[in-house]
Amino acid sequence: MRKLKNEELQRKSQEEFKASNKTPLVLILDNVRSMNNVGSVFRTADAFLLEAVYLCGITGQPPHKDIHKTALGATDTVAWKYFSTTLDAIEELNAKGYKVYAAEQTEGAIQLDEFEPEETEKIAVVFGNEVKGVDQKVIDACDGVIEIPQLGTKHSLNIAVSVGILTWDLFGKIKNLRSKI
Repeated sequence: MRKLKNEELQRKSQEEFKASNKTPLVLILDNVRSMNNVGSVFRTADAFLLEAVYLCGITGQPPHKDIHKTALGATDTVAWKYFSTTLDAIEELNAKGYKVYAAEQTEGAIQLDEFEPEETEKIAVVFGNEVKGVDQKVIDACDGVIEIPQLGTKHSLNIAVSVGILTWDLFGKIKNLRSKI
């Protein structure tokens, strides 16, 4: 096996990315403190051709050097929008026909490996603050909660890791559903 060179990867240009049909998934960041986490989320959103990233509350916004450092240009391709509150973002997405889920540990949460999106469902997922998680008022406004199963001693994952795991899983499920249409 030979490692591929960047020019062999056949990646989209910024214009091709923006013109492409997107994966019907929006990532919502609820008061995320770390600019590096925000940049990582943009990079993941770019990798899976997601519709958008919504930045809420104290979450940092581009342009910012620490976001740029981890996003590696993904802030130039991925659509994003800022909201002063996460509840405002959820309200807008509900009006656009999205089902909004929180990524959190709650009573009655659906385990990620058991979550099955509906065939034509547009999904948004809220990821919370690095210390406090998703605010309870935000959870109350969501259509449901998705939990990433964890078997070790820690009670949570880094937000960028959680976004990567959940996005990869949902991308595969959405892609599978689209292939049946």
